[in-house]
Amino acid sequence: MQYLALFTPAKEGGVVITFPDVPGAITQAEDERGGVEMAQDALVTLFEHYIRVGEDIPTPRKRGGRGLRMIDLPAIVGVKVELYRAFRASRITKTELASRLGIAKTNVDRLFSFRNRTRLDQLESAFAALGQKLEISVKRAA
Repeated sequence: MQYLALFTPAKEGGVVITFPDVPGAITQAEDERGGVEMAQDALVTLFEHYIRVGEDIPTPRKRGGRGLRMIDLPAIVGVKVELYRAFRASRITKTELASRLGIAKTNVDRLFSFRNRTRLDQLESAFAALGQKLEISVKRAA
């Protein structure tokens, strides 16, 4: 999962990083190299907040424009974001999802938590309970 980021030179030095598809997400770094890491952290932190308060996570555009860079999210974050989106789209409650999975309601929050280590089979089961199928692909590194 990738999001577009705009790296703008700051007047005081360094770069300011904003995200056209994620209003309110902003960070800064001393240079572009450090900016990629800061950009990832800003997105992960904001998406954790969206999940915690029950808000939708913006969908990324597939193509950028001039001056935009693609920021990759860690794979597990991307999978959990897609699971959260599928859950929101299903319009069921966490209690209903827990019932479909045969787990306690408190464990549903762990499925969406980026800090919780969730097994792949648990994620597959959660997607299946929402009428979705998890597929994984591997691409050659750039």
